[in-house]
Amino acid sequence: MKEKHLLTQKQKKWIAASGVLLFLILSVIICWFVGRPMVRFAKNPDLFRSWVDSYGAWSGLLYVGMVFLQVLVAVIPGEPLEICGGYAFGALEGTILCMAGAMLGSVVVFAFVRRWGREVVDIFFPNEKLTKLHFLQSSPQRDFLFFLIFALPGTPKDLLCYFSGLTDLSWKKWMIICSLGRLPSILTSTIGGNALGMQNYSHAMIVFAVTLCVSVLGLLIYQRLVAHHEKKKQQASE
Repeated sequence: MKEKHLLTQKQKKWIAASGVLLFLILSVIICWFVGRPMVRFAKNPDLFRSWVDSYGAWSGLLYVGMVFLQVLVAVIPGEPLEICGGYAFGALEGTILCMAGAMLGSVVVFAFVRRWGREVVDIFFPNEKLTKLHFLQSSPQRDFLFFLIFALPGTPKDLLCYFSGLTDLSWKKWMIICSLGRLPSILTSTIGGNALGMQNYSHAMIVFAVTLCVSVLGLLIYQRLVAHHEKKKQQASE
């Protein structure tokens, strides 16, 4: 029987470093050639709708790709792109397309971090942000807290996508969290965007005002959760 070749620690480090370097280079290229146009579209829904119309049937697939890249690169704002989806495709189709892109991005990020580890996460997020989420690795209510934080508008979902790959969260649970958990935020954004597209500005203002209030509340809840667990950790260390 042929003996299986095992990689040495040095070879593993070189492979990991090469993978991280390649990922970083691709991220810079994506930010420059795709990220800048995405931000421009997000600031100008009319421009985005014209772009959609120019690609015809391909526009839906291209929009899914843009949302996918937004999740993957993490530094590109997500909410304005979700609003553009509702504006260009309507609330229902915009939600479906946005969910598809977000799900695909979440799965790829989870798989990539599982494969390459902490080095990938450090590319996009400073250590202090990751440290604040360490309670999700050991809390007996981890799965519920993951879903709660993901479901609340205003919370750092892209950070959670990368951090989740560092935990032992199962693929099945992650798929549920990153699908159902994203739905409330995406739905409110696409409904608001659709109202803008229909020139129903009063409806859009109401939707965005409610979304803003819920997002502020979600962010406050997230900060309270983090502060609570940091306090518990400090007390335990003393």
